[in-house]
Amino acid sequence: MSKGSNAGKMCVLVTGGSGLVGRAIEHVVQEEGGKLEGEEWIFLSSKDADLVDVGQTRALFEKYRPTHVIHLAAKVGGLYLHMKSNLHFLILQTISTLSFNIFCLVCPAASKTTYPIDETMIHNGPPHDSNFGYSHAKRMIDVQNRAYFKQYGRRYTAVIPTNVFGPYDNFNIENGHVLSALINKTYTAKKDGTALNVSGSGTPRRQFIYSLDLGRLIVWVLREYDEIDPIILSVAEEDEVSIKDAVEIIAQSMDFKGKILFDTTKSDGQMKKTASNAKLRRYLPNFTFTPLKEAIQMTCSWFVANYATARK
Repeated sequence: MSKGSNAGKMCVLVTGGSGLVGRAIEHVVQEEGGKLEGEEWIFLSSKDADLVDVGQTRALFEKYRPTHVIHLAAKVGGLYLHMKSNLHFLILQTISTLSFNIFCLVCPAASKTTYPIDETMIHNGPPHDSNFGYSHAKRMIDVQNRAYFKQYGRRYTAVIPTNVFGPYDNFNIENGHVLSALINKTYTAKKDGTALNVSGSGTPRRQFIYSLDLGRLIVWVLREYDEIDPIILSVAEEDEVSIKDAVEIIAQSMDFKGKILFDTTKSDGQMKKTASNAKLRRYLPNFTFTPLKEAIQMTCSWFVANYATARK
């Protein structure tokens, strides 16, 4: 992308700019000094273009002539949305996988594997049945990146975050990511004076990463990470917690005093997806992640303060 008016300067286009991770990157760039002198950062949403439409996508690139792209636009959701929409996820993720500098590659892990998972294992065996459509499409991002580099010398890469949460997420109780859905559930149960009903047993374990931490890391990847091979952006293995533990932190953060009930008739999904952040630590041994309790508290506070306008 060396042609056009942006030749010689850095112009970063962020798709999915109004979503969870896009907003976090915008905060890092605009509020934390992440934008360097002479740079231009453009944050776009689905209102600006339909990225599964070739004509609209081409027009977008002709208009902005970006030198770098962080591709975050995607159909996303929680376990139960994935379970009922695998074909929809497969189609949308596949046709919107464009040749961008950084992709967000999430949850591609095999259902039967050894732990912790590292970057060399994303193609090992079939993914969990609950999200096979999404996972297969995401795996193809890595295949595409390698093919572009081999045939054209283009340097595209993918980041692999674990479970992301934070302000501006979709807090929909049925279709949202697990922590955000639980925050809304807890808020509603407290408001209505009812028990907090949690789907599943609460025993699955997850590594959660605060969206602002992920935003800081993605900006670092754009500037400093020169590999085609993907990189896992995650807290350490020992920071993995059960869904039950996460629910208790949310309840404490929201000052919820009612009963917490676990519905074991509902699916738990994959019991664990433990990822290694050893590669990240080789690059950034001193990066400090926001403690989970603090990050959940800030997310709960944001949700309460923005309840009227939050996606739910």
